[in-house]
Amino acid sequence: MKFKGILTLCLAGASLGAFAQSHVEGEEYYKADQLDNAKDLLLRSLNNPQTDKAVSDYYLGLIAVEEGKNSDAANYFNQGVAANPEYAYNYVGQGLLKLMSGDTKGAEELFKTADKNSKKDASLQIAIARAYDRVDPIRYEKQIAKLVEKARKYNQENADIYIFEGDQFKEQLKNADQSTANTLVGKAAGMYEMASNYDNKATAAYVKYANLFTMVNPDYAIKMLNNLLSVNPNSALGQRELANAYYNKGDFANAAAQYGKYVQNPSHFKNDESRYAFLLFYGQDYKKGYDYASKLLAEDPKNFMAQRFQFMNAAQLPEMKDQLLPLAEALYAAHMADPAKNKFASIDYTLIANELSAAKRADEAIAVLQEGIKEMPDFADFNKSLAFAYLDQNNLSKTADEYEVYLSKIEPGYNDFVQQATFDFYAGVENKADAAKAAKYFDAAKSYADKAKAILPDNYKPVKIYGDIAKQTAANEAAAEKAAVADYEASVALLEAAQDPSRYARDAKEMYMYLGNYYINQNNVAKAKENFSKVLNFDPDNAELRKYIDGLK
Repeated sequence: MKFKGILTLCLAGASLGAFAQSHVEGEEYYKADQLDNAKDLLLRSLNNPQTDKAVSDYYLGLIAVEEGKNSDAANYFNQGVAANPEYAYNYVGQGLLKLMSGDTKGAEELFKTADKNSKKDASLQIAIARAYDRVDPIRYEKQIAKLVEKARKYNQENADIYIFEGDQFKEQLKNADQSTANTLVGKAAGMYEMASNYDNKATAAYVKYANLFTMVNPDYAIKMLNNLLSVNPNSALGQRELANAYYNKGDFANAAAQYGKYVQNPSHFKNDESRYAFLLFYGQDYKKGYDYASKLLAEDPKNFMAQRFQFMNAAQLPEMKDQLLPLAEALYAAHMADPAKNKFASIDYTLIANELSAAKRADEAIAVLQEGIKEMPDFADFNKSLAFAYLDQNNLSKTADEYEVYLSKIEPGYNDFVQQATFDFYAGVENKADAAKAAKYFDAAKSYADKAKAILPDNYKPVKIYGDIAKQTAANEAAAEKAAVADYEASVALLEAAQDPSRYARDAKEMYMYLGNYYINQNNVAKAKENFSKVLNFDPDNAELRKYIDGLK
């Protein structure tokens, strides 16, 4: 990928158009504990002819309870009773509100009303148990146990029983130590799996099982969600969760493919669409990601997320090279128009700074990176990029200083120490007019060269840096002509022992030329010719040097 150093092709096609939305999709999301998404779908489908309004009102009421909006909840439950007085569950919702207000007797009366309308419904018994559990699972432990027992009497294989018991185990995870937590996860997973075995269309059972494992063992989650989609292939919830499970596994190509199916589902969420371009990026399907993000932008030019992913994908396409700068400028302008709303991730700052640097606009690149550091101070690569942006300005002191900040945020290795030593050396040269400042940088250069040499004692580079420093800190020009001899001779000996000395031709030529000139001044023609001749090993077409060597007597 180009950067240094995380989910729709089209909307519903004709084949999916027949699956009209109803309360069912919202109910699935509610039972999977995704309340915001459930509310979106329930409100979206509220007036559709396929929707049972009494059911929608029940779940919207439960969501309002979780939002702390009990008056709204009461309205929903009352509307549900009015829409269908024989639908038992809205009486459960009304009973829940009574229970929450401390009116246990009033709640029990409403639960009895629900029970009379239920015709031995095991799921209703669990809904009442959940009401007690929602208010105080310890105080109402006996009531909950009796309701679960009653549900089993009505239907031993009812999936809601096992989902509820799985939820109870999962709730205990909040206060469990690690060893207990592992046991509880196993028990909760067992309950959810049993629910899916008894009812293979109990979507929440599959999703809750998957959520237990999606971060720690995504293969378990993927297997269970594939099981769900094998019996309910049009479940938007299942498609979305499977894509996320693939993403958590790091399988970005399959995540993108699955999300591509999800965004064609009529029950997908509009604000999820740009995530498809995001996953195409991480799946390295950059052209598809760019085209899709561009499509979203054509539909809504203010879609900031689509704009981000358009640029992110474009930055990986060689054919887009000439269009990257205007895309970067437009994206940064959109961000700066409302930074609090239009937030960047680290990659946005990095890619935009790269384009500005490539356009020789170092000052602007620096401003972008400095904002990134302010927003994400622990992201070390910003400091590294900023160091090189200062290098583009030929500001060697700031380059050295910023690279040192970068090193302080990472665990540096050999190449990092060599790079820092090099930057410090050139910063010392830049500041030779200020003896104290120059000495500070030269001392730092030697210190980092020492650290590099400690890691790779047989590498020539740190020893060469010693020689470079010796030349620059010599008392005068005459002293400089011999100050680096010992270090350079030790360095070229290490270089000559390397497997591929030609990789270091520039450094080799510099040191051999220096040594050759030193021996000329010492009237040691043989040693001078020996070193000058070694330059020709790296620069065989240097006719002028060859003629000079031939003329030495």
